[in-house]
Amino acid sequence: MIVGKQKPFEVIWDMIKEYKKVLIFGCNTCVAICHEGGNKEAEILASMLRMKAKQEGLEMEIKNRGIERQCEHEFFDSANEQIEWADAVLSIACGAGVQFTAEKWPKKIILPGLNTTFIGVVERPGLFAERCLMCGDCILHLTGGLCPIARCSKSLLNGPCGGSSKGKCEISKEVDCVWDMIVRKKMEQGRLEDLLRITPAKDWQTSRDGGPRKSVKEGLVE
Repeated sequence: MIVGKQKPFEVIWDMIKEYKKVLIFGCNTCVAICHEGGNKEAEILASMLRMKAKQEGLEMEIKNRGIERQCEHEFFDSANEQIEWADAVLSIACGAGVQFTAEKWPKKIILPGLNTTFIGVVERPGLFAERCLMCGDCILHLTGGLCPIARCSKSLLNGPCGGSSKGKCEISKEVDCVWDMIVRKKMEQGRLEDLLRITPAKDWQTSRDGGPRKSVKEGLVE
């Protein structure tokens, strides 16, 4: 899931205060799971902004609405009327959702209400942890399902640095050394030989293919 964090309230207020009609536009998938961008969060944020407008003596109409996902065409139909109504739309989706909404309404002011942080998992209720940096060349088959790109503080590909100690990262005793975890996992699996293979440094320039990446599923593209 994509994890995001709602921007500070004063930052959001500064973005919307010049508009008369504002839609707080939620996304009910990833960022709703992390309690930052769904219908409930859109409703709470809209209420807070209405109170702020009243305190400032500004005449503003603020509505809230959400759709299932802001990254797919099919879910927007139910929100067309509200988006057309607004002078500005504050999207509390991830960065992809904000951009997709802006592409669909090129003349509309679309504002970001969240900071997109990482792709992660729900470790336990209320705790979200990073797991993937979308590097485009997955090596989890070699590392026992543990990603050193996302989970090593230095994104090391071929073993731990000299700063790790007793299974912990040098940056903090609260951070596990993922390479310690990888070695132990591979030993348990009887696959330690996988780590003898040298993984070359990632070429981040060419992995971008010269621009934004696309994935094409043949047979589905019109």
